[in-house]
Amino acid sequence: MKVATAAYDLDWLDCWAQYEDKLEGWVSQAARQGAELLVFPEYGAMELSTLDGADVAGDLERSIRAVSDRMVDVQNLHTRLAKTYKTYILGASAPVVDGTGRPVNRAAFYAPDGSFDHQDKQIMTRFEREDWDIAPGGPLKLFDTALGKIGVLICYDSEFPLLGRALSEADLILAPSCTEALSGYWRVRIGAMSRALENQCVTVMASLVGNNEWSEAVDMNTGTGGVFGPPDKGFPATGVLAEGTLNQPGWTYADVDLSAIAEVRADGHVLNRTHWEEQAARVESVTISAL
Repeated sequence: MKVATAAYDLDWLDCWAQYEDKLEGWVSQAARQGAELLVFPEYGAMELSTLDGADVAGDLERSIRAVSDRMVDVQNLHTRLAKTYKTYILGASAPVVDGTGRPVNRAAFYAPDGSFDHQDKQIMTRFEREDWDIAPGGPLKLFDTALGKIGVLICYDSEFPLLGRALSEADLILAPSCTEALSGYWRVRIGAMSRALENQCVTVMASLVGNNEWSEAVDMNTGTGGVFGPPDKGFPATGVLAEGTLNQPGWTYADVDLSAIAEVRADGHVLNRTHWEEQAARVESVTISAL
C-alpha cells in the first residue's frame, strides 16, 4: 500500500466552505498519488475555532468547546471524502466533549465504505493536564482493515513502550503529533521509531507545523511527516522509509509492504517482538550491587 502522512499547517477560516475546500484539496492530492491511507496530525482540528471569531480562537477553554461543537460536521465531511476518494483517513485529532466530563483528545478513523471509529489519547502531556485539563479517553483499539491491522498512538502515547506492546498485533501504528519545539518533535519521532523496532512493524508520524498567533493552544508547531520500520531485512538500514522536510507543509509518501512486516517478524536478524516476554523474568531479578 502507499501511505501519505501530513505536515499540516493551520489556516484562519472565515467560513465552513473554506475548511471543506482545504480538506478536499489535501485528500484529493494524496489520492491522485495513489495513497490508500492518509494520516493527519494531532490537534489539526483547532483551526475550526477561528470560525467563531478571534475572541473564541484566542481563548483556550472557549476554543476547545468551539471545536468540539463542530465534530459532527467534521465527521460528515471526512466520511464523504473517504468514500469519494476510496481511502482510509485518520482525521486530525480534536478536543471532544464526550458526556459531562472534561474533553478528551480524539482522532477519528474513516474507512472507504463510510464507516468510522475513533481512538482517544491515553496519557496527557503536562500542558494538556495543567493548562487544557484534557482527560484520558477510552481504551486502545486495534482496527482490522483491508490494509492490515492498524493502531493509533497519539503523540505522547507513542513514547510509552507498554502502550505500543498492547498494539503488538498491528501492522501499522499511526502517530499523529503536535509538538511546539524541535525537542518535542524528536521525542515523538524517537518514540515512533522505537515502537517500530520493538513491534517489528511500520509507524507513521504526522505533524502539525507553522505558527498561529491567534491561538493559545497551537501557537507554535514544529515537525514533519515520517514513516519508519525496523532497521532489519526488507527495510532501510536506518529504519526510515520516508521523511519530509522540517516545517514544510505537505504530504510525505511511502510504500509499505505487509509481506515485509510478516517476514521480518518471522525471520529477522533479530526478533524483538517474539523475545519481548523474556524481559519479565530478567527485571524481576534485578539486584543492588555496591561498588
